[in-house]
Amino acid sequence: MPAEGFSYMLPSGAANVLQAVNWGEIMSVRYLVVAGAVALLQAAQPVFAASCSGWSAKMEEDEGGKVLTASVCGGPKGDAYLMLACFDKPVLSYDLGASGQQTEPGISGAFDFKADGKTVTKTLQLEEMYGYFTVGLEKADPLLDLLRSKGDVSVSSAKYGAVSFPLKGSSGAIGKVLAQCGKAKPAGDAD
Repeated sequence: MPAEGFSYMLPSGAANVLQAVNWGEIMSVRYLVVAGAVALLQAAQPVFAASCSGWSAKMEEDEGGKVLTASVCGGPKGDAYLMLACFDKPVLSYDLGASGQQTEPGISGAFDFKADGKTVTKTLQLEEMYGYFTVGLEKADPLLDLLRSKGDVSVSSAKYGAVSFPLKGSSGAIGKVLAQCGKAKPAGDAD
């Protein structure tokens, strides 16, 4: 039973308001809202792309705490990453991003790194916990020299395709990380 004073009826005059609604105007408003959302997304794209304009070195969270990491984003959506951290030796990680294919546990693959007319090929192992590929390097590895070139680096494999990353700022960012080699312990060695 409805509460006292409650009515299922529309208040007087409400029917007149509903009849007076111009559905063409409502459709125009919907169109403007959608057009505004599209314009907002398009305006945000250059800002997002600018965040992939070069390398940076900053402290990143790792299992054992913060680690100095040089990184850059790239790819058509800016969601692929190259990351360099160093414990005893440098470790390069490659995150395919959301646009990459689904990876299977325990896989590895040959990846070509191309920049400045040179190519360095490395076999990277899938790091299952994080879902990206990694390779251990020496401080004087030719790949680190290649990554400190000018222009862009293309990372490609037969299975996962090619992704391009800018090299702007890479020399300084990689240099900062390499200077920290041997000063931190991998998370697995913490007691």
